[in-house]
Amino acid sequence: MTEEMSIISSEAYNAAREILEIAKLEEGDLFVVGCSTSEVSGANIGTFSSPELAEVVFGSIYQATQETGVYLAAQCCEHLNRALILEKEAALRYGYEIVNVVPQPKAGGSFATAAYKTFENPVAVEHIKAKAGMDIGDTLIGMHLQDVAVPVRIRTQEIGDAHVVCARTRPKFIGGIRAIYDEDMS
Repeated sequence: MTEEMSIISSEAYNAAREILEIAKLEEGDLFVVGCSTSEVSGANIGTFSSPELAEVVFGSIYQATQETGVYLAAQCCEHLNRALILEKEAALRYGYEIVNVVPQPKAGGSFATAAYKTFENPVAVEHIKAKAGMDIGDTLIGMHLQDVAVPVRIRTQEIGDAHVVCARTRPKFIGGIRAIYDEDMS
């Protein structure tokens, strides 16, 4: 692995570990990641897909999720309507309808392709409601988060040249002015 790839690997792993910790994800929770390898390499999104770079970034993030027992969902690009690749076990656990598509670097994206090649039993689904997520290169993961997303600032603000945005979710506050809330759920 080149020095640059090693740095990117470290950035991806550290970013994932930090958001997983801050979001207080528990074993079996869903964590969504969208990643533009074009942006990581310094190009415009969708113009320089890199399977080799995707394997490095995906592998580092996947390692962090494996260490915490969290399910990783890899968002595909807009050519597959931002479908997600995840382990079949996760799709079945959450009752998500499995759809038939195999991502490719130019139709789904290199990151989702790396996920499909790495997962033990990969499947595609169209929608999830993850408890937290990481957007690498402004890929727009918000549609796959639970309803109340809270932005999270982490120390790693870039992976390679790509902008990193993270979010966690929290339960909705309901009941109005008379309600009392559990601050541990905020």
